[in-house]
Amino acid sequence: MSAESLLSLRDLGKRFGSLQALEGVSLDVRAGSVQCLLGENGAGKSTLCNLIFGVYEPTAGDMVFDGAAWVPKSPAEALEKGIAMVHQHFSLVPRMTVVENLMLGQVRGVLKRHEFGAKIRDIAESFGFTLEPDAVVGELSVGERQRAEIVKCLMRDPKLLVLDEPTAVLPPGEIGALLDICRRVADSGRAVILVTHKLAEIAKVADRVAVLRTGRLVADESMKDADMGELVHAMVGREVRPLDVALAEADEAPAVEESDGPRDFALVCDGLTVHDRHGAVRLDNFTLEIRPGEIVGLAGVEGNGQSELGMVLAGLLRPTEGQFYIGDSDLTHAGAAAVTAAGGGIVPEDRHAVACVTGMSVAENLFLNKLDRFTRFGLLQRGALNRAAQKQMQEFDVRASGPEVAFSGLSGGNQQKAVLARELTLDPLVALVAAQPTRGLDVSAVEAVYRQIRAAARRGVGVLLISSE
Repeated sequence: MSAESLLSLRDLGKRFGSLQALEGVSLDVRAGSVQCLLGENGAGKSTLCNLIFGVYEPTAGDMVFDGAAWVPKSPAEALEKGIAMVHQHFSLVPRMTVVENLMLGQVRGVLKRHEFGAKIRDIAESFGFTLEPDAVVGELSVGERQRAEIVKCLMRDPKLLVLDEPTAVLPPGEIGALLDICRRVADSGRAVILVTHKLAEIAKVADRVAVLRTGRLVADESMKDADMGELVHAMVGREVRPLDVALAEADEAPAVEESDGPRDFALVCDGLTVHDRHGAVRLDNFTLEIRPGEIVGLAGVEGNGQSELGMVLAGLLRPTEGQFYIGDSDLTHAGAAAVTAAGGGIVPEDRHAVACVTGMSVAENLFLNKLDRFTRFGLLQRGALNRAAQKQMQEFDVRASGPEVAFSGLSGGNQQKAVLARELTLDPLVALVAAQPTRGLDVSAVEAVYRQIRAAARRGVGVLLISSE
């Protein structure tokens, strides 16, 4: 294993307007190693990865890659030099197939679809999962789309593989396979930068671990010398209690008393069945009843109907058979607006596709379902909107330079917290359907999210928690 640095960062900094996203970061990534990167949501991890990959240009400092000064002007240049990156958010075209997406930018001349598809299958099998080249991306689950992104990256046989939260959408059975690939890539003399919030992954695969907090490097050490408690403290700047203890202490509100009245159930699913466009059964006779104040967890490997169930309950997909109710309202053939009006809060697994408008401001996204409260004579009262948004951002710890910034400028974790904040503040809120609500969140944010969900349940909200964790 080579001890030479494949990538060196010296006093690297990045500023976005008045926001100092990174400052004075110095880090060496050695060939033959897996370098893990820890940090809270918004600590600057994705920004650092994007500087390395040429998405952004640094405002301070220097980089050296493979023995030469590294000043990338674009991701295309990074790919040409041997740096590949799997981003937090997908870059696939939904209406195209997997093989068509992965051929983009990689194939010239005659398109040999079958040969390329066979290559996709071979790489996927090395991960220990299957990926159907002819599947339409828009019909895949979030986890399946993430696998396509990973295969797309590995097809280039890079010298440096940058993975920004790649396991956030993977079911547990596939995480180990991905970490094994990281290990094999490093052992072949290449290097891997792995951004993750899951400490168990770091313990299994990391050679070195670095911690960012508020844009500064606060720890960088060999994994064999690292202490997990100290890493968590470095990441969040305080002690983080075990989740069960934190949640138990948060349960201060009186429990909801069950009743035998006509509104016994917050959410009812009665025989929900979904067939896809090919006639295949994706959801089969799903029946479930959730009472007010009850949290029901739905676990399982992705691709077994969870995505379809979430889309049906959000009013975005009509079931082939069956009905569902929120409170007394039959919403089987209603749309998303009717679900919201009936008191259905929806946190979808793919926030970019159906939960936000990234080009709008944080404030507008926080109040997407109630912007009419801030209009007068047909005009949006932005001052009142921003003040209300600022209060909500503080309550749910949504970190941004202000409510007026573009939603796309938030880190993935802060985007997730903003979506959760919007849905939990519905009035009335009868039932909450939360699909993968802690995906991509750090340990401190996970604690906060579950505390908010538990608090909602104790106010009488019925919760369906869909998770592969």
